[in-house]
Amino acid sequence: MGMVILSQTFHPQPFSLVPSLRIPQPAPAAGLLLRPPIFSTSGCRLAARRPHVNNLNTGYDQLSSECSTSEEIPSIPSGCSIPVVQVDAEVFNAERLQLQEEDTPADDLLSTLTVLTVEEQHALAATPAHPAGLYALYASFLAGNFVEQIWNFAWPAAVALLHPSLLPVAVVGFFTKIAIFSGGPLIGKFMDTFPRVHAFNYLSLVQTAAQLVSAAMIIHALSTHSHAASATSMLLQPWFVVLVIAGAIERLMGLTSGIAVERDWVVLLAGSNRPIALAQANAMLNRVDLLCEIAGASLFGVLLSKYDTITCLKLACGLMICTLPVLVLLVWLTNKLARGVLDRPKSCLTCERACKKSKSQNGRGLVTKGVDAIKHGWLDYMNLSVLPASLAYVLLCFNVVLTPGGLMTSFLTQRGLNPSIIGGFSGLCSFMGVTATFLSAGLVKRLGILKAGAAGLLFQAALLTVAVAVYWSGSLSRQTPMLFFLCLIVISRLGHMSYDVVGAQILQTGIPASKANLIGTTEVSMQSLAELMMLGLVIIANDVSHFGLLAMLSLSSVVGAAWMFCTWLMNPTDEQKKIFSFDPQF
Repeated sequence: MGMVILSQTFHPQPFSLVPSLRIPQPAPAAGLLLRPPIFSTSGCRLAARRPHVNNLNTGYDQLSSECSTSEEIPSIPSGCSIPVVQVDAEVFNAERLQLQEEDTPADDLLSTLTVLTVEEQHALAATPAHPAGLYALYASFLAGNFVEQIWNFAWPAAVALLHPSLLPVAVVGFFTKIAIFSGGPLIGKFMDTFPRVHAFNYLSLVQTAAQLVSAAMIIHALSTHSHAASATSMLLQPWFVVLVIAGAIERLMGLTSGIAVERDWVVLLAGSNRPIALAQANAMLNRVDLLCEIAGASLFGVLLSKYDTITCLKLACGLMICTLPVLVLLVWLTNKLARGVLDRPKSCLTCERACKKSKSQNGRGLVTKGVDAIKHGWLDYMNLSVLPASLAYVLLCFNVVLTPGGLMTSFLTQRGLNPSIIGGFSGLCSFMGVTATFLSAGLVKRLGILKAGAAGLLFQAALLTVAVAVYWSGSLSRQTPMLFFLCLIVISRLGHMSYDVVGAQILQTGIPASKANLIGTTEVSMQSLAELMMLGLVIIANDVSHFGLLAMLSLSSVVGAAWMFCTWLMNPTDEQKKIFSFDPQF
C-alpha cells in the first residue's frame, strides 16, 4: 500500500455553471489514499473543462516516502473542500502497467468533465425525475377527484329537496369548516408519521365509507318522506346529525389526501430541483381538478334530469365502490413506476423523534396527543421561511364575493339577470381556471417562480379594483355595465388560478418533505378560518344592499395579499435566497 499525489496544472476556461462530480468509492479494504491536486492559487472553484496532467510519477512506492513529510505540502485555502477517494491497489497497478507498456498519454486516464449548456440546463429542469410515475399519479388523481366532485355536487342538491331553506346546507358546511380547522393538523401529523402509500389508502377508505354513510342518510330521509315543518326541526333529526358528522369526516379525509398528492407526492415524482417540470406537474393537477369539477357537476345534473334523486344517489354510491379498488391499484402503480420513491423514509430525524414521542406518550390520552399535534402544526407553520407566500393565499380566501359562488349567484339573481348569463359566467370562470394552468408553467419559465406569483396577484388585484369601481359608479342597473363588471371578474380568475399553481410550488419548495402534510393541512385550516370569518360577516350583512361593502372587503384582502407577497419578494432573507437559489430573482 502506498500513497500517491497527482500534481495537475489546470488551464481555466470560464463558464457559468460547474456540475457536481460524483466518484464511486470502492471499499477501503486494500486501497490507496489518493489526494486531490494541490493548488497555490487563492480560489478553489474549478474552471476547466478538462484537466491536463503535467507530472505523473508511477513509482508510487518511491513516492510514499516523499509524501510522509507534511511540510512540503503547500497550504490550502480554507474555503476548499478536499474529498478523499479510496482507490483499489490492484486496479491502480493494472493502470500503471498499462501506462508503462502502451505509453498511454496521462490525459486519457482522466475522465472529461462535462458542462451543460444553458439549453441543456433548461431541458433538464423541464424533465420530471419519474415521468412514468407522474402519469400514473395523474390517473389516480383523476379517479379519486372525479368521484369526489360528483359527491360535492350531489349531496347539496339532494338535501335542498328536503327543505327549501338554505340553512341545512349551511349547517353542514359550517361544521365541515370547523372540523377542517381543528382536525387538519392532527391528520397531517398522521400522514407525516406513517408510510405514504398505506396512509393514503387508509384515508381513501375512510372517505369512501363516509360518503356511503352520508348517501344512506339522505336516501333514508327521501324514502321515508322526512320533511320537517321548519328548517330548525330538521336539524334535530337523528339522520341529519349523522349526515353532519359523516360530511365533516368526508371533507377532512378528502382534503388531507389531496394535500398529500399536491404538496408531497408530486414533488418527489417531478423533482424539487426541477422547477419547470414541477410547475407543469402542478398545472396538470389543477387542470384535472377543474375538469373533474365541471364534468362531475354536469354528469350528475344530467342524471337528475332523467332519473329520480334516490336512483341518482344509488348510482353515485355504486361509482364510489367501484372506484376505490381502481384508486388503490393506481396508487400502487405510481409507486411501482417511480421505483419505490414513495416508500423511502422522509427523514431519519423525524422518525427518531416520532418514536421518542410515541414512547413518552404511551400513558397519555388521545386528546392530549391531538392537542400536541395541533400545537406543533401551528408552530411549524408560523416558523415557515415561506410564510408570507402562504398567508397571501389565505388572504385570497377572504374574497368570497368577487368570485363565482353562491353569494355571487344570489346577487345576480336579485338583480334580475338572465339565468343563462349566470350559468355562462360560472362556466367562463372555470374555463379561465383551466387556461391559467397552461399559462402558469410559461410564467415560471420566463419570470421565475417568485416573480410569476407576484404577477398573478397584481393582475388579479388590478382587475378587481376596476370591477369594484364599476360597481360603485351606480351603473349596474344597465346590462352593458353589468356584463363589463362580470367580464372583469372572469378575467381576474387568470391571476387567481395562476397564483394558485405558483403558490403551491413555492410552498412545495420551501416546506421540508418530512412536514409537508402537517404544514399543508395547517394551511388549509387557516383558509377554513378565513372563510368562516367572511361567512359570519355575510350572515350579519345578509341584505343585497350590503353587497358593495362585502365587495370592498374582498378587494382589500386581494390587495393585501399582493402587497404582502411583493414586500416579501423585494426583501429576501439569506434563507430565502438559499431555498430559491435556482430562481432568476437571485
